Amino acid sequence: MTSASPSDSKRPPAVVGTAGHVDHGKSTLVKALTGIDPDRLAEEKARSMTIDLGFAWLELPSGRQLSVVDVPGHERFIKNMLAGVGGIDAALLVVAADEGPMPQTAEHLAILDLLGVGLGVVALTKADTVDREWLDLVAEEVRDRLAPTSLADAQLVPVSALTGAGLEDLRSALDAVLEAAPARPGGIKPRLPVDRVFSVSGFGTVVTGTLVGGELAVGQELRLSPAGRTTRIRGLQTHQRKAERALPGSRVAINLTGLATEDIHRGDVLAPPGLLSNSQRLDARLRLLADSPVRLEQNDAVDLFTGSAEIPARVTLLDRESIAPGEEGWVQFRFRTPLAVLKGDRFIVRRPSPSETIGGGEIVDPLPVRHKRFRREVVGALETLAQGSPDELVLQALEAGPREVRELRSGVAGLAPEQVDSVLAEIIAEGDAIRLGGDQTGTFKPGTWVVAAQVWEGITARLAETLAGFHTAQPLRKGMPREEVRSRLRLSPARLFDDLVTTVASRGLAVDDGSTLRLPDFSISLDPASRAQANQWLRALAGSPFAPPAPADFGLDAGTTGALRNLGEVIEVGEGLYYAPDAYERIVAETVAMIDRDGTLTLAGFRDHFGTSRKYAQATLEHLDQRKITRRVGDERVRGVAAPRATGATAPNRETG
Repeated sequence: MTSASPSDSKRPPAVVGTAGHVDHGKSTLVKALTGIDPDRLAEEKARSMTIDLGFAWLELPSGRQLSVVDVPGHERFIKNMLAGVGGIDAALLVVAADEGPMPQTAEHLAILDLLGVGLGVVALTKADTVDREWLDLVAEEVRDRLAPTSLADAQLVPVSALTGAGLEDLRSALDAVLEAAPARPGGIKPRLPVDRVFSVSGFGTVVTGTLVGGELAVGQELRLSPAGRTTRIRGLQTHQRKAERALPGSRVAINLTGLATEDIHRGDVLAPPGLLSNSQRLDARLRLLADSPVRLEQNDAVDLFTGSAEIPARVTLLDRESIAPGEEGWVQFRFRTPLAVLKGDRFIVRRPSPSETIGGGEIVDPLPVRHKRFRREVVGALETLAQGSPDELVLQALEAGPREVRELRSGVAGLAPEQVDSVLAEIIAEGDAIRLGGDQTGTFKPGTWVVAAQVWEGITARLAETLAGFHTAQPLRKGMPREEVRSRLRLSPARLFDDLVTTVASRGLAVDDGSTLRLPDFSISLDPASRAQANQWLRALAGSPFAPPAPADFGLDAGTTGALRNLGEVIEVGEGLYYAPDAYERIVAETVAMIDRDGTLTLAGFRDHFGTSRKYAQATLEHLDQRKITRRVGDERVRGVAAPRATGATAPNRETG
């Protein structure tokens, strides 16, 4: 195993599979594109015909690393072709310009359509051997063949592997197709369907395959299915380059420990322990090709292909007596030997003899019980499962935005309320969803809000961005008003926002002081000039605690004054009237003490006691009234409901101070 640095491209790797009739130049084109001869067997080179899977790779103009799986075109090797097309991101359909579409062109195209391969490019090879008029006729015929399939929008690119004409256009077309491909979903565990097994001197057993799902890393433990044997990754290669980890969508070679080559076979699957379970039955939706040569009958024998596996099966037709060409039906496949797959995996069905593709579809339940035929409840359950597993259905509902539990209980098709609660508990425990609010345990109350983890990440990212923008624009304010935040985030009703804020605050993502929100690392900080002005005023407040000078007298603007208030360095009791905190605390304590001693307090008594002006006395007492520390009765004040309890101290004598 040789070593080299991986590509710096941030675009994820991808896999393209060739398809097309024998002798249409697939392998020659791959060699011209990549510089690598995909035919590795001596027999292939001698006969100039691909018999088994071949592999090559190249870097596209964007920097994306592309693996190419070259498949046989001859009808006798169609099973080898099927082992290579599972897990591809796009197809490279090859049609020779001098012949046009041929029988295996049609069969390969049908297979790609059944597998749901919706991205691809058509290479019209040997374009240098025909004139423009003929090339246009072949292109028109190809478009007609593509029209009813998943590759209806595939671009056609004339090329010549001999002269090199069109190769750059083909690379660019592949790049554009893969650039438009949807991002691979996150959070999926890795699987490697094995398509080759061999031994390397000095290293031992090596397997290859197309990695789907998540990443693999050196040292990771894997389980081989269906054998159930445990192994560990000794080394990884992708495109003959040593790697510490392999990304989904890449061709991977894995050096395994503890397994001999005879322990592993094409069609086996490597995955983390616990991901796959063996089954000898599968429930699926099966579609027969419109030109299928047979009508599928109850208990018919078929060969099923999925991933890189091929396995004989018998068919139980669940909802009809037979499936005619062009029709669909619910079926259960039965196997004598186990198979390890997941819900959503695609499959192809061929009749055993004469071997020919007749249909395909998608696995709905990889671990079903044995079903009796023509049961309405069985078909109904399968139709619900086809929309998604219970956790998929709930997550799909949550991906639209935060939802109340009461809405989920009545709004997720096919699920009973208790199923919804069970699924919610499971996906919250696994981190796929977030329960909002202060109550994070116990049963779900109808008004509890739940949000998908990815939606939560989006909301909290917007919240952080919103608060950061506010702090930049308003550095002297302690935080952004809650209602302004809610308006910016467009979250309603208010109780949803309140529960969201509670959760955000409990996770340390923001600080909630009841009226404003701020980022945890934000603090108000005055610039040196403003701080110097502020300190002059604060010293003046200390020198005249009960007749405090106005901030404007020291050149302080409203922003700086507000910052000092938010920092707790002053307390505002009226417009332009501020006290130092210790002076304010003394005012509150002595005011309540005077009322407790004398029963009531007049404005003049307050003024004389603190030696201040009538203007300051009136503003301060009105502030204390608002805080319910005092309560006005006529022209006097009595104790308010929020007045502090007496501590035993008595108010100073009014005359002696």
